[in-house]
Amino acid sequence: MQPQVPIEVDKDTGVWTTDGLPMLYVPRHFFVNNHAAVEAALGRQAYASQLYDAGYRSAYYWCEEAAKTHGLKGLAVFAHYLERLSQRGWGKFSFLSTDVTDGIADVKLEHSLFVLGLPGHRGKLCYMFEGWFAGAMDWVRTDLGHRATSTCVEAQCAADGFDHCLFIVRPGTVIAAE
Repeated sequence: MQPQVPIEVDKDTGVWTTDGLPMLYVPRHFFVNNHAAVEAALGRQAYASQLYDAGYRSAYYWCEEAAKTHGLKGLAVFAHYLERLSQRGWGKFSFLSTDVTDGIADVKLEHSLFVLGLPGHRGKLCYMFEGWFAGAMDWVRTDLGHRATSTCVEAQCAADGFDHCLFIVRPGTVIAAE
């Protein structure tokens, strides 16, 4: 059975929502082509920095809203976040390991939209998710009463021949990507 994502469409406005949050539904090639164009215009480092900050804030907000909507707490919210990302076509996400007390998570990504959408490209293509996972971990840690200062880096990408992408979330300042 395919995972079900609840989508409500407002008959008057056409706005799509899932779990009470407004959504967009666009073809993968549209998103990937726009992503690649902005990266080319701004340069990878500048674009990655902007994406990290915006993604961090967005993930933190999403976790806050999902916790209220579904009555979830702690790591269950981050796990639900990965499930929803997987259901929405970003790729298939799962935890390899977690330690919320220490602010540690290793997140596996298979079938990344970037790797699939940019065939033949090499390098760490999936850096957009770095801020997302740091923001989600910080929300979890804050929810559980811990001090939250997490960072994340894409440690490996399937575009470089690995069987999956790997993101490491750790406490502290931003980890330098190679």
